[in-house]
Amino acid sequence: MLTADQSAAVDERTMAEVSRRRIFAIISHPDAGKTTLTEKILLYAGAIALAGAVRRKGQQRHARSDWMEMEQKRGISVTSTVLQFEYAGCCFNLLDTPGHQDFSEDTYRVLTAVDCAVMVLDAAKGVEPQTLKLFEVCRRLRLPVVTFINKMDLPGREPLQLLDDIERALGMTAAPRNWPIGAGHDFLGVYDIAAAQVLSFDRVARGERAAPVRIAGLDDPDLDLLLGERHARDLREATELLRGAVPAFDRERYLAGLQTPVFFGSALNNFGVEPFLAALAALAPPPAPRDSDRGPIDPLHHAFTGFVFKIQANMDPLHRDSMAFLRIVSGRFEKGMAVDHARLGRRLRLPRAHRVFAQERETTEEAFAGDVVGLVNPGIFILGDTVSDGLRVRFPPVPRFAPEHFARLRPSSVDKHKAFQNGLRQLEEEGAIQLLYEISAARREPILAAVGELQFDLVQSRLEREYRTPTTIERLSYRSAVWVQAPDPQAAIDWPMSGVLRARDREHRLVALCESRWVEERLAEKNPGLVLARIVDDQPIGENAERP
Repeated sequence: MLTADQSAAVDERTMAEVSRRRIFAIISHPDAGKTTLTEKILLYAGAIALAGAVRRKGQQRHARSDWMEMEQKRGISVTSTVLQFEYAGCCFNLLDTPGHQDFSEDTYRVLTAVDCAVMVLDAAKGVEPQTLKLFEVCRRLRLPVVTFINKMDLPGREPLQLLDDIERALGMTAAPRNWPIGAGHDFLGVYDIAAAQVLSFDRVARGERAAPVRIAGLDDPDLDLLLGERHARDLREATELLRGAVPAFDRERYLAGLQTPVFFGSALNNFGVEPFLAALAALAPPPAPRDSDRGPIDPLHHAFTGFVFKIQANMDPLHRDSMAFLRIVSGRFEKGMAVDHARLGRRLRLPRAHRVFAQERETTEEAFAGDVVGLVNPGIFILGDTVSDGLRVRFPPVPRFAPEHFARLRPSSVDKHKAFQNGLRQLEEEGAIQLLYEISAARREPILAAVGELQFDLVQSRLEREYRTPTTIERLSYRSAVWVQAPDPQAAIDWPMSGVLRARDREHRLVALCESRWVEERLAEKNPGLVLARIVDDQPIGENAERP
């Protein structure tokens, strides 16, 4: 419903386009098969002709969503990716996220931009630690969650055990929407509970193409021949058990975050992927209202509004530019439109936007609420920026986490200093790392501050590949960063004798790097009234705050 001050009508075409938008993220613990499922969704949607693989033989393709060199070498996702495609009358904006906890800050930012999440679980492991942390983020953001239990073609837990694990670990009911037929090497397909149909799949070489499927009913006389007598008997018994042992799907409870619909399958072999995608078109909600400083903004508000949740440099080696990813909250984007930039307090023109598909891009003439568009960023946008036209508004800032790992980084060659500085500046704008500078240092050497150790590897890899700048790194022993603010700016601060390094961030704010919690406590004791906070970009992070 539109609020009282948002009642201006939108045209019928805009309403129709918004209603068919679906924007969702895929989350999982590392190695649960998130990237493989992403690739197979694209395959069945017709967005790609052949599916790649994360772990692959030399002649096979890389997964489309893993376009960075480091991702392709290590077989892990280290950055979020936007993939827009059409399926079943819906326009999907799929945001693939990093699975590794060292890149959880990027995942958190992505989750602020979507309307639902797909949670991928390993059938042998169930709910794993990183899955649980990411689910808690979804809960805080009030995102409905659809679950895909993957790797049913490998030895794993019993289906009822997996449902019970979801309910105990996540505190929500698990409503199966299909049921596995067989398991491990005998996994044959799934039974669609709502349609009362048996879907039996055939394996295809390397899972590159859609798996042939045969459909039958429980009472089909040929079912025993299709599945084998044992599997047909087990399936009939399982369906009888399901009638009283598992909860029925309730859409209202699902949208309220109290229930998750559960699907079983094997992304690697393409078993169950197509029915999952078809169900996702029905389950993923259309764009929802977004909180702002003027209250919830309805996607059908006539005014154009949006916020930047991701910045990525050098996606295209030919362009070598920076791209700002904008989630459109309301209204319609049109090529060449002028907008208000809330942080800069000025009007600017958006000459063009791009429809993004991983590393690929194409110019788009228009986009609607629920879309993600890429804007070429000549240093105008930073994470969390709000743009609008027809309604002055600000959306909540994109969260940042307090760093826990620190290192000095130096270019291996003096003549690469300019490229080195330029590369670090762009990587900091992306939120890949934070840059700090020691106050008393003789030379202005950057200190990298990161949430996880792998972020250092990513920075070094990208500086060498994208900026032709090899680097050397020196890990530091500090364990935390606290932003320091004195009640009296002129008052001297009594610093501990050791265990602390004084630095400033890009906004010239004072930061203390501490080797231990005892050093933080000592700093506070020596300076009554001193404000110490784990803040990043003006966002307070409490010392006990959870992060994925």
